[in-house]
Amino acid sequence: MMKEKKFSQPQLSIVLVNYKSPEMTTICMDLLQKSVDVSVVPVWVVDNDSKDESLAFLKSLNWINLIERKPVDQEAGFMAHGCALDLVLKKVTTKYLLLLHTDTFVHDASIIQIMLDKCLADDMVVAVGCREPEARSLIKNIGRMITRGSKYYFRKIKVMMGMKSRPPRPHFEVYLKSYCALWNVEIIRRNGMSFSMGERTPSYEMQDRLPLLGYKIVEIPAKTMFDHLDHIEKGTISATNGFRKNHRRVGDYQKKLGKFSRNLPDVSDGSNR
Repeated sequence: MMKEKKFSQPQLSIVLVNYKSPEMTTICMDLLQKSVDVSVVPVWVVDNDSKDESLAFLKSLNWINLIERKPVDQEAGFMAHGCALDLVLKKVTTKYLLLLHTDTFVHDASIIQIMLDKCLADDMVVAVGCREPEARSLIKNIGRMITRGSKYYFRKIKVMMGMKSRPPRPHFEVYLKSYCALWNVEIIRRNGMSFSMGERTPSYEMQDRLPLLGYKIVEIPAKTMFDHLDHIEKGTISATNGFRKNHRRVGDYQKKLGKFSRNLPDVSDGSNR
């Protein structure tokens, strides 16, 4: 259930990147407007050339700062996302920037205050977030550790023996995920860094480099994070039909859309504008 008290902190801005996900974007923005005092907290949205109803919906919102971006030719999806974030990084005047995805549905904004408090407690904290992209049960975590762990060590052995193999992928998450992550903008700028570095997933390069300079990355436990929000992992891929119809992520996408759509007001009545 939505908390009535809205998050209101002028030290922080929020950024989202939109790409062809009208249903998710509508739900995400509706929940955000309900949980955050948008008259105090600047909300930036970058549209990556959607050319669909999601862009039309965003244009109808008078409480966001909308940037329409034209991705360059042959630009990978993760790079388009990172470059969009960097556009906002250049514009925000607040000390902190909260990254959200349009497939992140915040139903209790106190998680934002929890994350901000971690930053305010220590000037060396550059980022706060969660490494897990979804809430998993103990049984699922054990099963994942066994299956992915086996693949990781098998591939690592093949590489050591000089055999062809896919890159070993750890059975544990290494980096904070950007579906909900808070960053200290001043530290990023001071060190001449950005989200789209090294042609890698946005922020991963910074997460490798900044700790070497003494900065801290603070992890929020998955249980704490998912007590306050829902996240559809790979939601944009599901929304743009990037998975086969019977893929488990498509099922999760449809289930969570249905859960929140039932409580979504008619956006044509102007109540969210």
